[in-house]
Amino acid sequence: MGEVTAIWAEWVKPSAGLPTVQWSLLLALAAAAGHLLQRHTGLPKVVGYSIVGTLAGLLGFSGAAWPLQGVTLFLLELGVAVVLFESGGRIALRWFRHNPMVLLQSLLESLLTAIIVYYVMRWLNVRASVAEGVALIAMAASPAVLSRVIADTRAAGPVTERAMVLSTLSTFYALTLVSARAGTLHREETNFFAALYPVAVVLGVSFIVGALLALALRTALRVMSPTSENTSILLICLVAAGTALAAHFGGSAPLAALIGGLMLKQLHPRPWAWPRQLGTASSLLTMLMFVLVSVVAAKAEWNPAVAGLVAAFVVARGAAKMAGVSLANFGSGTSLRQAVWTAAAMSPMSSIALLLVSQFVASSMTIGPRIASIALPAILMMEILGAIIATFAIYRAGESLKPWEAPGPGLAPGELRE
Repeated sequence: MGEVTAIWAEWVKPSAGLPTVQWSLLLALAAAAGHLLQRHTGLPKVVGYSIVGTLAGLLGFSGAAWPLQGVTLFLLELGVAVVLFESGGRIALRWFRHNPMVLLQSLLESLLTAIIVYYVMRWLNVRASVAEGVALIAMAASPAVLSRVIADTRAAGPVTERAMVLSTLSTFYALTLVSARAGTLHREETNFFAALYPVAVVLGVSFIVGALLALALRTALRVMSPTSENTSILLICLVAAGTALAAHFGGSAPLAALIGGLMLKQLHPRPWAWPRQLGTASSLLTMLMFVLVSVVAAKAEWNPAVAGLVAAFVVARGAAKMAGVSLANFGSGTSLRQAVWTAAAMSPMSSIALLLVSQFVASSMTIGPRIASIALPAILMMEILGAIIATFAIYRAGESLKPWEAPGPGLAPGELRE
């Protein structure tokens, strides 16, 4: 692909630059592939996006340099921030007061995931600092993939809502801990306060930016309609501004957006119409995010040793989340069977995990690439396989509003024959 691009660049001089043309064609192909895959197999569109990105990465697509930086990094952070803002807006904190076992489920599954993955990596002779980074990344589920699966399957119910909440909370923990740990990879301090200080800085800065974002939107809602296109544009622009500012001042842009969504939900508890109003712009940003993740992750080097580590990582992570959600299920309002499907729906890894890996690589050119060598193939595998597992879990839980079957000729998904 690099040779083809070089030849093409000799006689094609697009005004916006050759990378713009490449990305436009790649996204067009991903959109078509996602639509056709869902139409003929019933799988969510994100699987098609990821497959196209994977093939492009394997063929040497040069439009996404690693480690991420500049505009590419900003677009990924913006996509993640928009998804997490919406995810945070789904969570009413008073729910935890009435059902504290949900919070216990979240804490236990995240803690078990980090501990089990860490010790499995150490058992396989992975360096302690690398195993620690991989374990922290393993905590994060993917609200982005899960939200797309929910939209494509038209799912609703206790398993769907519980999986979305637990995925969002696990992301909150992972973003906080990785953002703090990435800045201290080469420090020798081991006392409690030295370890706690970076966490406090990340949370503090992210909380301030998130609070400002929530207050600005709450003020706007006093004079603007939630169903207005202008309100949606205001939302994206403010999230973009927060994304640019949070990381600059030592916080986490996605974490700030998540906190902003949580706070705005408490200030403005009525159902939001923004996800519908964001429409095509949000869909394009989300598709770009999934394709970018798979393009970058597909460039990771595979060998027998890495394949073994990735397989162990995936199995350990899945078992830990299953154990954590199931062990703390008593008194949480769902059955054990529903807890199993909830844990399965939390399988996907995608953009958030890639962002965490990028933070480690940017912080250390010795430890970061070793973490990436394990995490990138795992992200690629679980973006595709995880979306399929989550879809299967939702259908098995009986919460999809349409059957999982390929529509007949000439029918779009969800349409019925006369």
